[in-house]
Amino acid sequence: MDVENRKNGESNVFQMPLHYPRYSKEDYQGMPEWKLDRVLADYGLSTYGDLAHKRDFAIGAFLWISTRNLKLYGQDKSSSPN
Repeated sequence: MDVENRKNGESNVFQMPLHYPRYSKEDYQGMPEWKLDRVLADYGLSTYGDLAHKRDFAIGAFLWISTRNLKLYGQDKSSSPN
């Protein structure tokens, strides 16, 4: 998708990567800042802030609760009282 800024003739191109990043929480916690910046930039996300902020942001954006671990969070459907 091409987006052209009509005021100053600049064009910006955003292309969503085909694959979701497959890093673990530990990977993000040990990732150097330059690599973390690259991962965030590849997905069009902000690279502003200190390293701790970027790590927390990446973990929140890319890691999801596994359906196998729902019981740990009290969301296991088989344990609902019926």
